[in-house]
Amino acid sequence: MSAPFLPDAEATAALGARLAATRPARAVVHLQGDLGAGKSTLARALLRALGVTGTIRSPTYTLIERYALPDGEAAHLDLYRLGDAGELDFLGMDELQDAAALWLVEWPERGGATLPAPDLVVRLALEAEGRRAMLEPRSDAGREWIRRLDGASDRAATGISAPT
Repeated sequence: MSAPFLPDAEATAALGARLAATRPARAVVHLQGDLGAGKSTLARALLRALGVTGTIRSPTYTLIERYALPDGEAAHLDLYRLGDAGELDFLGMDELQDAAALWLVEWPERGGATLPAPDLVVRLALEAEGRRAMLEPRSDAGREWIRRLDGASDRAATGISAPT
């Protein structure tokens, strides 16, 4: 597991952009962390770097926001307000599983088995004036993603290395 330190929101957004630049064709990302840890900042930056224009809304109240990408669709879920994982059954999860090339799921522990398994888990933890981002691949696609991220030209700036 790699764990770069992100001193501010700009560094969090830069990580999102690097994740976008190296992502696999299909991926599920679980974003974990306390309120204010930077999950939405990271998700917005990743979506923006993938070409989403216009407003990128927080799905805090809608639970799901969908965005067109050049190579498919992204689904950004925020399950903080979810009372029970069964509520997801009424949100078109079957259709979403077929349509979304990228899943960004905040508070995934509240979605239970309804959610697809993650390729990458990003845990954001407040630390000093910034945050620590722990990236943990959970599939072959996730491990390859981390390898690509590690091989990116700005490796020294990220502090991210591929797991052995």
